Amino acid sequence: MAAAALPLAVTMGEPAGIGGDIVLKAWARRREGLDPFFVIDNPDRLRALAQRIDVDVPVAPIDAPEVASAVFGEALPVLPETLPRAVEPGCPDPANAPAVLSAIDRAVRLAGEGRAAAVVTNPIHKKCLYQAGFPHPGHTEYLAALVGRQSRPVMMLVCPGLRVVPVTVHLPLATAVATLSTEAIVACGEIVAAALRRDLGIVEPRLAVAGLNPHAGEGGALGSEEGEIIAPAVARLKAGGITVTGPMPADTLFHARARALYDATLCMYHDQALIPIKTIDFDRGVNITLGLPFVRTSPDHGTAFEIAGTGAAREESLLAALTLAGEMARRRAGRG
Repeated sequence: MAAAALPLAVTMGEPAGIGGDIVLKAWARRREGLDPFFVIDNPDRLRALAQRIDVDVPVAPIDAPEVASAVFGEALPVLPETLPRAVEPGCPDPANAPAVLSAIDRAVRLAGEGRAAAVVTNPIHKKCLYQAGFPHPGHTEYLAALVGRQSRPVMMLVCPGLRVVPVTVHLPLATAVATLSTEAIVACGEIVAAALRRDLGIVEPRLAVAGLNPHAGEGGALGSEEGEIIAPAVARLKAGGITVTGPMPADTLFHARARALYDATLCMYHDQALIPIKTIDFDRGVNITLGLPFVRTSPDHGTAFEIAGTGAAREESLLAALTLAGEMARRRAGRG
Protein backbone atom coordinates (compact mmCIF):
# COMPACT_ATOMS: atom_id res chain seq x y z
CA MET A 1 0.00 0.00 0.00
CA ALA A 2 1.35 3.43 -0.87
CA ALA A 3 1.90 5.54 2.19
CA ALA A 4 0.32 8.95 2.58
CA ALA A 5 2.68 11.78 1.63
CA LEU A 6 2.28 13.25 5.11
CA PRO A 7 2.08 11.47 8.48
CA LEU A 8 -1.13 11.23 10.48
CA ALA A 9 -1.34 13.28 13.68
CA VAL A 10 -2.62 11.27 16.68
CA THR A 11 -3.71 13.12 19.81
CA MET A 12 -2.99 12.06 23.37
CA GLY A 13 -6.58 11.87 24.54
CA GLU A 14 -7.22 11.44 28.26
CA PRO A 15 -3.79 10.38 29.57
CA ALA A 16 -5.26 8.28 32.38
CA GLY A 17 -7.27 6.26 29.86
CA ILE A 18 -6.28 3.66 27.29
CA GLY A 19 -5.14 6.08 24.56
CA GLY A 20 -1.46 5.52 25.29
CA ASP A 21 -1.91 1.76 25.54
CA ILE A 22 -3.52 1.48 22.13
CA VAL A 23 -1.09 3.89 20.44
CA LEU A 24 1.84 1.76 21.61
CA LYS A 25 0.13 -1.43 20.47
CA ALA A 26 -0.82 0.11 17.12
CA TRP A 27 2.78 1.16 16.42
CA ALA A 28 3.89 -2.39 17.23
CA ARG A 29 1.68 -3.48 14.29
CA ARG A 30 3.01 -0.81 11.94
CA ARG A 31 4.17 -3.35 9.38
CA GLU A 32 0.54 -4.37 8.70
CA GLY A 33 0.20 -1.58 6.13
CA LEU A 34 -0.27 1.43 8.40
CA ASP A 35 0.48 4.91 7.17
CA PRO A 36 3.18 6.63 9.26
CA PHE A 37 1.84 8.54 12.23
CA PHE A 38 3.12 10.56 15.15
CA VAL A 39 1.47 11.12 18.51
CA ILE A 40 1.26 14.39 20.43
CA ASP A 41 1.96 13.20 23.96
CA ASN A 42 4.50 13.12 26.75
CA PRO A 43 7.46 10.89 25.75
CA ASP A 44 8.37 9.95 29.33
CA ARG A 45 4.78 8.91 30.04
CA LEU A 46 4.74 6.66 26.98
CA ARG A 47 8.11 5.09 27.84
CA ALA A 48 6.91 4.26 31.36
CA LEU A 49 3.61 2.96 30.00
CA ALA A 50 5.37 0.70 27.49
CA GLN A 51 7.33 -0.87 30.34
CA ARG A 52 4.22 -1.16 32.47
CA ILE A 53 2.22 -3.04 29.83
CA ASP A 54 5.27 -4.94 28.58
CA VAL A 55 5.39 -3.87 24.94
CA ASP A 56 8.68 -3.29 23.13
CA VAL A 57 8.14 0.16 21.65
CA PRO A 58 11.06 2.62 21.38
CA VAL A 59 9.85 6.21 21.81
CA ALA A 60 11.53 8.95 19.75
CA PRO A 61 10.76 12.60 20.55
CA ILE A 62 10.58 14.71 17.38
CA ASP A 63 10.60 18.47 16.94
CA ALA A 64 8.47 18.60 13.77
CA PRO A 65 5.99 16.37 11.90
CA GLU A 66 8.21 16.44 8.82
CA VAL A 67 10.64 13.95 10.40
CA ALA A 68 7.97 11.51 11.62
CA SER A 69 7.87 9.30 8.53
CA ALA A 70 11.65 8.78 8.59
CA VAL A 71 11.51 7.80 12.28
CA PHE A 72 8.35 5.71 12.15
CA GLY A 73 9.90 2.43 10.98
CA GLU A 74 12.20 2.15 14.00
CA ALA A 75 10.47 4.09 16.79
CA LEU A 76 7.19 5.74 17.74
CA PRO A 77 7.53 9.44 16.82
CA VAL A 78 6.27 11.67 19.64
CA LEU A 79 5.77 15.42 19.37
CA PRO A 80 6.23 16.35 23.04
CA GLU A 81 3.35 17.72 25.10
CA THR A 82 3.97 18.71 28.73
CA LEU A 83 1.67 17.24 31.36
CA PRO A 84 1.17 19.42 34.48
CA ARG A 85 0.63 16.39 36.74
CA ALA A 86 2.01 12.87 36.82
CA VAL A 87 -0.43 10.36 35.35
CA GLU A 88 -1.77 7.31 37.13
CA PRO A 89 -3.69 5.02 34.75
CA GLY A 90 -7.36 4.95 35.63
CA CYS A 91 -7.22 8.14 37.71
CA PRO A 92 -8.02 11.22 35.59
CA ASP A 93 -6.87 14.61 36.88
CA PRO A 94 -8.53 17.85 35.66
CA ALA A 95 -5.13 19.54 36.02
CA ASN A 96 -4.07 17.70 32.84
CA ALA A 97 -7.08 18.93 30.84
CA PRO A 98 -5.13 21.83 29.26
CA ALA A 99 -2.60 19.35 27.87
CA VAL A 100 -5.38 17.17 26.45
CA LEU A 101 -6.87 20.17 24.64
CA SER A 102 -3.47 21.44 23.57
CA ALA A 103 -2.76 18.15 21.81
CA ILE A 104 -6.04 18.47 19.88
CA ASP A 105 -5.36 22.13 19.05
CA ARG A 106 -1.86 21.35 17.77
CA ALA A 107 -3.05 18.43 15.63
CA VAL A 108 -5.76 20.57 14.03
CA ARG A 109 -3.31 23.38 13.42
CA LEU A 110 -0.77 21.03 11.81
CA ALA A 111 -3.47 19.54 9.56
CA GLY A 112 -4.59 23.03 8.59
CA GLU A 113 -1.02 24.00 7.75
CA GLY A 114 -0.64 20.97 5.50
CA ARG A 115 1.92 19.35 7.80
CA ALA A 116 -0.23 16.36 8.80
CA ALA A 117 -2.38 14.27 6.47
CA ALA A 118 -5.23 13.86 8.96
CA VAL A 119 -6.13 14.04 12.64
CA VAL A 120 -6.81 10.86 14.62
CA THR A 121 -8.06 11.60 18.12
CA ASN A 122 -7.82 9.32 21.12
CA PRO A 123 -10.75 9.20 23.59
CA ILE A 124 -11.21 12.13 25.96
CA HIS A 125 -12.89 12.11 29.38
CA LYS A 126 -15.61 14.71 29.12
CA LYS A 127 -16.35 14.95 32.83
CA CYS A 128 -12.71 15.76 33.55
CA LEU A 129 -12.69 18.43 30.84
CA TYR A 130 -15.97 19.89 32.10
CA GLN A 131 -14.44 20.21 35.57
CA ALA A 132 -11.65 22.25 33.98
CA GLY A 133 -14.16 24.57 32.26
CA PHE A 134 -14.52 22.89 28.84
CA PRO A 135 -17.73 24.35 27.31
CA HIS A 136 -18.37 21.90 24.46
CA PRO A 137 -20.47 18.71 24.54
CA GLY A 138 -17.67 16.61 23.03
CA HIS A 139 -14.87 16.20 20.51
CA THR A 140 -17.09 16.71 17.47
CA GLU A 141 -18.39 20.09 18.56
CA TYR A 142 -14.96 21.26 19.73
CA LEU A 143 -13.34 20.45 16.40
CA ALA A 144 -16.02 22.39 14.56
CA ALA A 145 -15.45 25.38 16.88
CA LEU A 146 -11.69 25.25 16.29
CA VAL A 147 -12.16 25.80 12.57
CA GLY A 148 -14.85 28.43 13.00
CA ARG A 149 -17.75 26.36 11.74
CA GLN A 150 -21.06 27.70 13.03
CA SER A 151 -23.15 24.94 11.44
CA ARG A 152 -23.92 21.76 13.35
CA PRO A 153 -21.07 19.25 12.97
CA VAL A 154 -21.87 15.82 11.56
CA MET A 155 -20.64 12.63 13.20
CA MET A 156 -20.48 9.40 11.18
CA LEU A 157 -19.80 6.04 12.78
CA VAL A 158 -18.33 3.37 10.52
CA CYS A 159 -17.60 -0.33 10.78
CA PRO A 160 -17.34 -2.97 8.06
CA GLY A 161 -20.80 -3.14 6.49
CA LEU A 162 -22.45 -0.18 8.23
CA ARG A 163 -22.29 3.64 8.34
CA VAL A 164 -24.60 5.55 10.67
CA VAL A 165 -25.05 9.26 11.34
CA PRO A 166 -26.95 10.69 14.33
CA VAL A 167 -28.74 13.88 13.30
CA THR A 168 -28.82 15.00 16.94
CA VAL A 169 -25.66 14.08 18.82
CA HIS A 170 -24.72 14.69 22.46
CA LEU A 171 -28.11 15.71 23.81
CA PRO A 172 -30.45 14.26 26.43
CA LEU A 173 -33.10 12.23 24.61
CA ALA A 174 -35.95 14.62 25.47
CA THR A 175 -33.90 17.55 24.16
CA ALA A 176 -32.94 15.65 21.01
CA VAL A 177 -36.58 14.96 20.19
CA ALA A 178 -37.58 18.56 20.93
CA THR A 179 -34.85 20.02 18.71
CA LEU A 180 -35.18 17.63 15.76
CA SER A 181 -36.04 19.60 12.63
CA THR A 182 -36.49 19.18 8.90
CA GLU A 183 -33.66 21.66 8.32
CA ALA A 184 -31.25 19.67 10.50
CA ILE A 185 -32.02 16.42 8.69
CA VAL A 186 -31.59 18.03 5.26
CA ALA A 187 -28.28 19.68 6.23
CA CYS A 188 -27.02 16.41 7.67
CA GLY A 189 -28.04 14.43 4.58
CA GLU A 190 -26.34 16.87 2.22
CA ILE A 191 -23.07 16.78 4.17
CA VAL A 192 -23.16 12.99 4.39
CA ALA A 193 -23.82 12.50 0.67
CA ALA A 194 -20.98 14.89 -0.22
CA ALA A 195 -18.57 13.14 2.17
CA LEU A 196 -19.47 9.70 0.81
CA ARG A 197 -18.52 10.92 -2.66
CA ARG A 198 -15.39 12.86 -1.80
CA ASP A 199 -13.88 10.92 1.11
CA LEU A 200 -15.16 7.37 0.69
CA GLY A 201 -15.27 7.03 -3.10
CA ILE A 202 -19.01 6.25 -3.41
CA VAL A 203 -20.05 7.86 -6.68
CA GLU A 204 -23.83 7.64 -6.18
CA PRO A 205 -24.48 7.36 -2.45
CA ARG A 206 -27.72 5.88 -1.17
CA LEU A 207 -29.11 7.17 2.13
CA ALA A 208 -31.71 5.62 4.41
CA VAL A 209 -33.49 7.80 6.96
CA ALA A 210 -34.73 6.23 10.17
CA GLY A 211 -38.01 7.14 11.78
CA LEU A 212 -38.13 8.47 15.31
CA ASN A 213 -41.08 6.55 16.72
CA PRO A 214 -41.86 2.82 16.83
CA HIS A 215 -42.77 1.52 13.37
CA ALA A 216 -41.87 4.96 11.96
CA GLY A 217 -44.97 6.41 13.62
CA GLU A 218 -47.42 3.81 12.23
CA GLY A 219 -49.04 6.39 9.93
CA GLY A 220 -49.35 8.91 12.74
CA ALA A 221 -50.85 6.55 15.30
CA LEU A 222 -47.57 6.35 17.25
CA GLY A 223 -46.27 9.86 16.72
CA SER A 224 -46.42 12.78 14.32
CA GLU A 225 -42.71 13.53 13.78
CA GLU A 226 -42.39 11.26 10.76
CA GLY A 227 -45.08 13.11 8.83
CA GLU A 228 -44.36 16.60 10.08
CA ILE A 229 -40.52 16.64 10.23
CA ILE A 230 -38.82 13.62 8.68
CA ALA A 231 -40.82 12.97 5.50
CA PRO A 232 -40.49 16.62 4.36
CA ALA A 233 -36.72 16.34 4.85
CA VAL A 234 -36.60 13.19 2.73
CA ALA A 235 -38.58 14.96 0.00
CA ARG A 236 -36.17 17.90 0.02
CA LEU A 237 -33.13 15.62 -0.18
CA LYS A 238 -34.69 13.79 -3.12
CA ALA A 239 -35.43 17.11 -4.84
CA GLY A 240 -31.74 17.95 -4.42
CA GLY A 241 -30.73 14.87 -6.39
CA ILE A 242 -29.80 12.57 -3.50
CA THR A 243 -30.94 8.94 -3.54
CA VAL A 244 -32.75 8.53 -0.23
CA THR A 245 -35.48 6.39 1.32
CA GLY A 246 -37.47 6.89 4.49
CA PRO A 247 -38.62 7.44 7.07
CA MET A 248 -38.00 3.75 7.77
CA PRO A 249 -38.77 1.80 10.96
CA ALA A 250 -35.49 1.75 12.88
CA ASP A 251 -36.01 -1.79 14.18
CA THR A 252 -35.68 -3.25 10.66
CA LEU A 253 -32.92 -1.04 9.28
CA PHE A 254 -29.86 -2.82 10.56
CA HIS A 255 -30.11 -6.51 9.71
CA ALA A 256 -27.77 -7.82 6.99
CA ARG A 257 -30.23 -7.70 4.06
CA ALA A 258 -31.33 -4.17 4.88
CA ARG A 259 -27.75 -2.91 5.20
CA ALA A 260 -27.05 -4.02 1.62
CA LEU A 261 -29.59 -1.51 0.32
CA TYR A 262 -27.95 1.74 1.46
CA ASP A 263 -24.54 3.31 2.05
CA ALA A 264 -25.38 5.26 5.20
CA THR A 265 -28.30 5.73 7.57
CA LEU A 266 -29.41 9.02 9.09
CA CYS A 267 -30.56 8.30 12.64
CA MET A 268 -32.60 10.70 14.71
CA TYR A 269 -30.70 10.47 18.01
CA HIS A 270 -27.40 9.28 19.46
CA ASP A 271 -28.20 5.75 20.65
CA GLN A 272 -30.31 4.92 17.60
CA ALA A 273 -27.04 5.17 15.64
CA LEU A 274 -24.49 3.90 18.13
CA ILE A 275 -26.25 0.78 19.43
CA PRO A 276 -26.30 -1.04 16.06
CA ILE A 277 -22.74 -0.18 15.12
CA LYS A 278 -21.32 -1.19 18.49
CA THR A 279 -23.36 -4.38 18.42
CA ILE A 280 -22.27 -5.36 14.91
CA ASP A 281 -18.54 -4.68 15.38
CA PHE A 282 -17.57 -3.18 18.73
CA ASP A 283 -13.82 -3.58 18.24
CA ARG A 284 -13.47 -1.96 14.82
CA GLY A 285 -15.87 0.97 14.94
CA VAL A 286 -14.54 4.35 13.78
CA ASN A 287 -15.89 7.84 14.47
CA ILE A 288 -15.51 10.37 11.62
CA THR A 289 -16.33 14.09 11.78
CA LEU A 290 -17.76 15.19 8.44
CA GLY A 291 -17.78 18.69 7.01
CA LEU A 292 -14.36 19.74 8.35
CA PRO A 293 -11.57 21.13 6.13
CA PHE A 294 -9.38 18.19 7.25
CA VAL A 295 -9.90 14.46 7.80
CA ARG A 296 -10.65 13.48 11.38
CA THR A 297 -11.23 9.95 12.66
CA SER A 298 -11.26 8.40 16.11
CA PRO A 299 -11.70 5.01 17.75
CA ASP A 300 -15.36 4.50 18.58
CA HIS A 301 -14.88 3.73 22.26
CA GLY A 302 -14.17 5.54 25.49
CA THR A 303 -11.31 5.86 27.94
CA ALA A 304 -11.87 2.45 29.61
CA PHE A 305 -10.26 3.52 32.90
CA GLU A 306 -10.81 0.08 34.40
CA ILE A 307 -8.23 -1.50 32.06
CA ALA A 308 -5.90 1.46 31.45
CA GLY A 309 -2.29 0.55 32.05
CA THR A 310 -3.02 -3.19 32.31
CA GLY A 311 -2.20 -4.20 28.74
CA ALA A 312 -5.74 -5.52 28.22
CA ALA A 313 -6.90 -2.70 25.91
CA ARG A 314 -7.47 -3.74 22.31
CA GLU A 315 -6.05 -1.58 19.54
CA GLU A 316 -8.30 -2.71 16.65
CA SER A 317 -10.52 0.39 16.68
CA LEU A 318 -7.49 2.71 16.59
CA LEU A 319 -5.97 0.65 13.79
CA ALA A 320 -9.23 0.98 11.85
CA ALA A 321 -9.29 4.74 12.52
CA LEU A 322 -5.69 5.12 11.32
CA THR A 323 -6.35 3.04 8.19
CA LEU A 324 -9.51 4.94 7.30
CA ALA A 325 -7.83 8.32 7.94
CA GLY A 326 -5.03 7.41 5.55
CA GLU A 327 -7.47 6.26 2.86
CA MET A 328 -9.58 9.40 3.17
CA ALA A 329 -6.52 11.67 3.11
CA ARG A 330 -5.31 10.04 -0.09
CA ARG A 331 -8.70 10.55 -1.75
CA ARG A 332 -8.75 14.21 -0.79
CA ALA A 333 -5.23 14.57 -2.18
CA GLY A 334 -6.34 12.90 -5.43
CA ARG A 335 -4.26 9.79 -4.82
CA GLY A 336 -7.02 7.41 -3.72
